[in-house]
Amino acid sequence: MKRMPDNRNGDEPLPKYDFRVGVRGKYAGRYAEGTNLVLLAPDVANEFPDAEAVNNALRTLIDARKRAKAAVRRRAERREAGGRGSSHLEQR
Repeated sequence: MKRMPDNRNGDEPLPKYDFRVGVRGKYAGRYAEGTNLVLLAPDVANEFPDAEAVNNALRTLIDARKRAKAAVRRRAERREAGGRGSSHLEQR
């Protein structure tokens, strides 16, 4: 089937689309609330095949950071309570 020649101006929308009554940015606020975009440096982006891989790596990092903070807090609590802390090696 042959295509009809396109005689329209490239900047003009098809007549069936009427954007004169549209509201610019009507849903932009709602969209922005649920979106947090971060631009990765090219060398970092090359290490991940997709967004899911980036999110998994970040979740792993977050979990490791939480575990490290909890371990530091436990050591500090033991030292304050007079238990074995980092100074137990010096007592030998």
